[in-house]
Amino acid sequence: MGSQIKVVKTAYFILGGIAIGFGQDKSDYKEYLPGTRATVEMIAIPSGSFLMGSPATESERNLDEGPVREVKVEGFWMSKFEITWDLYNLFVERAIDNLDNEQKASEVQRDTDAVSGATIPYVDMSLGMGREDKYPAVNITQRAASAFCEWLSSITGHYYRLPTEAEWEYAARAGNNGPYHFGTNPADLEQYAWFDKNSDGKYHTVGTKKPNPWGLCDMYGNVAEWTLDQYNESGYTNSNLPFEPPTKEYPIAIRGGSFRDGAQQLRSASRLPSNPVWKQRDPQFPRSKWWFTDAAFVGFRIVRPYSTPRKSAYEYYWIKDQY
Repeated sequence: MGSQIKVVKTAYFILGGIAIGFGQDKSDYKEYLPGTRATVEMIAIPSGSFLMGSPATESERNLDEGPVREVKVEGFWMSKFEITWDLYNLFVERAIDNLDNEQKASEVQRDTDAVSGATIPYVDMSLGMGREDKYPAVNITQRAASAFCEWLSSITGHYYRLPTEAEWEYAARAGNNGPYHFGTNPADLEQYAWFDKNSDGKYHTVGTKKPNPWGLCDMYGNVAEWTLDQYNESGYTNSNLPFEPPTKEYPIAIRGGSFRDGAQQLRSASRLPSNPVWKQRDPQFPRSKWWFTDAAFVGFRIVRPYSTPRKSAYEYYWIKDQY
């Protein structure tokens, strides 16, 4: 913690109305979906604390990235890759909903039939970049991404949701307080990320670049990723709340930058607000709550907390009724 960095009061990661314990050791695993060859690789992220945001001395930082604050994060698993079309299509098509799953866990008691499903799109939501299995699913709203988490939870019995901004940044940094998990030199980005200098203006198959030190791929670039949090252009004004609960559809905080962004937008602390203009070509009224028409650079990945929240908290973190 350098003398040039002003750190505000420590924020504790609290979910479901209770402070969660620290210090559990967990292992990576694969979640198998019944009746398919599809899997979700989950990486164990240890509990710990970190400095969230960027100091005023960080090159090309934005005002919404401060003030820097120390945040303690409870351990969780995070998907190694951005959620891909092969996985997301299972949710949209709902063909495996009623298959027996002998490996189903008991963390979540959720009737799959009660999970709202995304509509089948009438156009190619990849905008021509490809919907093959290992391309990231895109043009998906936060509500749809959360519904995927709810659906996956009902299928597997494990509790999945979107990451908070604090969880996302903690995992992206992987223990490094600099602009990137590998240090300060953006020239090294090409080893880890698809962005404006090497992407040829399109997304790429997940996992084709080096992972970060904690084993996560494409945390920088390829497609930007949803979080749970409401975006506040003033930065982290609620310094004791590492999770900013959403109360309206826009703006929501998106992280990581995408294939179309420069190195500045791929820094660990960089933030992007969602924008209603991303639905500008939707001819429906009201416009779809599941799909964008102009956000083929936005996707998502998922987390599973080491400690499952109380049942009463499930729907809250699945963003069902907040807006």
